[in-house]
Amino acid sequence: MTESSGLVVVDKPGGVTSHDVVARVRRLAGTRKVGHAGTLDPMATGVLVLGLNRATRLLGHLMLTEKKYDATIRLGASTTTDDAEGDVVATAPTDHLSEDDILAGLSQFVGEIEQVPSSVSAIKVDGKRAYDRVRAGEQVELKPRRVSVASIEVRDIVGADVCVSVQCSSGTYIRAIARDLGERLGTGGHLTALRRTAVGAFDVASAHTLDELEASFTFLPIAEAARASFPARDLDEELTADVRVGRKLALDLGLDGPVALFAPDGEFLALYARDGEIARAVAVFAPDSRQ
Repeated sequence: MTESSGLVVVDKPGGVTSHDVVARVRRLAGTRKVGHAGTLDPMATGVLVLGLNRATRLLGHLMLTEKKYDATIRLGASTTTDDAEGDVVATAPTDHLSEDDILAGLSQFVGEIEQVPSSVSAIKVDGKRAYDRVRAGEQVELKPRRVSVASIEVRDIVGADVCVSVQCSSGTYIRAIARDLGERLGTGGHLTALRRTAVGAFDVASAHTLDELEASFTFLPIAEAARASFPARDLDEELTADVRVGRKLALDLGLDGPVALFAPDGEFLALYARDGEIARAVAVFAPDSRQ
């Protein structure tokens, strides 16, 4: 299986790191060339997209900027990590809060917003991960970032627990939404559960648990992954030969790109983009290419 290239969509369990999942898939796939897109915290579960062999290079080009999560926010307590794994640093009553109060509070986090990431995020501060600095006892202050939250839907409210579904851009921290909602309501808040239900075109319905992969290793071949993720163009033999070596093409792709190009037999060759009157290579994936 070492020559097989494609995507593995994993339903990550809680309590393991994304790196742990990569290590497990390396063993199952029989290859060291495994990478992942979009890290999930150990407490989080859900969709983690991995690439095998040549498809590791595809990960950086996939449109994985839109993500969906199911989360549970617990109001009434703030923690050092903005989630249930941290120590509680403050508590406050929540009995006075109405559903309308909570809905109005959450509405402030929909749209283009400035968000300060959680201090235990993987963002690097002077070359070191923020969470490593926090765990070493340092005080970390991160700068706000502009993120996009398309929607926050409240699915249920049970006592101080607010169950939500969030659709957002990459770089959005759901823990930060929990923290900021608690601050806005004056009660404090933190995340107690997080499940990523979709990344780009890949959702939990197409994901496999590690146990399922152990029983029967399943992946999406690179050609199918490319067709599912990009506009596609099938080429003749002459253009196929040019694309294999990354030559510019006198070809109108019809859009800026990237566009997935395929050989007559269905082999995925490359991603190309429009460059004026020609098409140029963004990345060549054909096994015998010179790139």
